[in-house]
Amino acid sequence: MIVGLTGRNASGKGTVAAWLQARGFRYLSLSDAIRDHLRAQGLEPTRDRMILAGRAMRTEGGAGVLAERTLAVLDPGTDAIVDSVRNPAEVEVLRRRADFVLVEVHADEQTRYSRLNERARAGDAKDFEEFQRQEAAELQSGDLAAQQLIATAALADLVLTNDGDVPELEARLEALLATWRANAA
Repeated sequence: MIVGLTGRNASGKGTVAAWLQARGFRYLSLSDAIRDHLRAQGLEPTRDRMILAGRAMRTEGGAGVLAERTLAVLDPGTDAIVDSVRNPAEVEVLRRRADFVLVEVHADEQTRYSRLNERARAGDAKDFEEFQRQEAAELQSGDLAAQQLIATAALADLVLTNDGDVPELEARLEALLATWRANAA
């Protein structure tokens, strides 16, 4: 089974991925291809560079290029998490695998901003206005090679609401994984 994760910044995708990884799922991120591309050029993978390089890679190799690179390293039958699905063409490529499911991890704006401040990652917004500007740039675009979180989320097989604490999220994940396993049997 391949679980694709999409969602807005600080929605909890990393927490979901870590939980699944602890249960034997292999972790892959579409962003890793972008990081590798930047490092090969001797560039630091900052948030802004990641966005620009991802757009350039999608323009050059097609909007689904990051997903194609990821599928190429996955063995059939491997349980995997594919994080950072941000473009509808990536979903289209990942759906080539019959065992693919796209999960949108969703949390309200204030919750996400609070989480962002707590984690304090490099490249994260310094204030609420910057947070909103960064997000607006990722939500939709007429450029097919750009991030399109709204259109990607619309393709989700399910929405996992994550406005609570980690134990609450983990309880939801436990039930979800049990359902997936039962359906796969």
